[in-house]
Amino acid sequence: MFDIDSFDLRLRAVPDGGVTSARGFKAAGIHAGFRKNPERLDFAMVAAEAPVAAAGVFTTNRFCAAPVQVCREHLGGRDCGYGQVQGVIINSGNANAATGEPGLALARESCEIASQIMGCTPEQVLVSSTGVIGQQLGIECFETGIPAVYDELSEQGGANAARAIMTTDTHPKEYAVTYASGELEYADCQFTVGGMCKGSGMIMPNMATMICIITTDAPVAPATLHALLASCVNKTFNKVTVDSDTSTNDTCIMLASGAAGVDVPLIEEGSGAYEELRYAVYSVCEALARGIASDGEGASKLVTVNVTGAASEEDADTAARAVANSPLVKTAIAGHDCNWGRIAMALGKCGVVFEQADVSIDIMGMPVCRKGLTVPFDEDEALRRFEAPEIVIDADLGAGECSTTVWTCDLTHEYITINGDYRT
Repeated sequence: MFDIDSFDLRLRAVPDGGVTSARGFKAAGIHAGFRKNPERLDFAMVAAEAPVAAAGVFTTNRFCAAPVQVCREHLGGRDCGYGQVQGVIINSGNANAATGEPGLALARESCEIASQIMGCTPEQVLVSSTGVIGQQLGIECFETGIPAVYDELSEQGGANAARAIMTTDTHPKEYAVTYASGELEYADCQFTVGGMCKGSGMIMPNMATMICIITTDAPVAPATLHALLASCVNKTFNKVTVDSDTSTNDTCIMLASGAAGVDVPLIEEGSGAYEELRYAVYSVCEALARGIASDGEGASKLVTVNVTGAASEEDADTAARAVANSPLVKTAIAGHDCNWGRIAMALGKCGVVFEQADVSIDIMGMPVCRKGLTVPFDEDEALRRFEAPEIVIDADLGAGECSTTVWTCDLTHEYITINGDYRT
């Protein structure tokens, strides 16, 4: 039986870890001309030496971008989401979304070019784009950029790849963990999970994040990898909201090389090795998801909303998102205002059934509401606690046993400035 406490002792963060921390992968990031500024990296590639197990989850936005549609095709269609992939190419600066048939043709052609360089089939290449919606994207930057970025591939190239996929992000987002398996079949195996992502605005993922690539050197079949990825995404990236908007391009792709598990069986769902790997993937996804929330456009605070005592998991999620998405709650946090009434308002409007007399609310560990009524607190102490980089809100609905956590950020004047000037 999987012992999470014992596994925690074996799980280690990789110093400066990222998408190439797992064995069997190389990456690179270059300036290919998608952006006008020659100092900005704007094109990334993550690749294996041969096709590896792959899985993906994508936006549910019906205005989904051409690269999302092509990735779904290459991973067996909308209802599949897994297959064999050798590499992923990602451009920033242009989303290739709402571009019709020309956009689809371009996404497919870029995979064709990459496949010729990598020596695989076009279906074994995935493509992702991020940036402005509704603008046609030319093939020229792919024609010159793909061979150029391929030549730069290295095991040290993950950091540049993470920078190349940024849009309004203030910094790259990378993380990796490693562990020695405690399962007999994998006694000599040291597995690693690493990843990179971008995301800062237009963030409330649904079955994906903005753009994320996760890699592992554990041996996993594609269908098993998809089940593992989907379960982790649902509990991490799908619990992030910056502004309640779901992107047209949300993409999360996971690749498994098996390079750390030669001559061992594939990890199967339901096994102890599967639970180890799932917890490692969850740890990477959680770190990256928190990174997205804390780097929300214009944000000064990471905000963690914990809801307990809900009648169902759906109720817990609905209540937590109502608090996390409330402009009044988010601006109160930006202003260091310990105004629990705004939290109560958000809970009360969301449609979840509970009795206000059963509700308790804490802000930064301070009781501010019990049985639906005010609890006196020290305003000066509240101001001091608001200096912390992470603001934690706890709300107990007193209606059941279900709970959840959602991550968001505060809402500042800078959010308006960034989005008002986005295309300029």
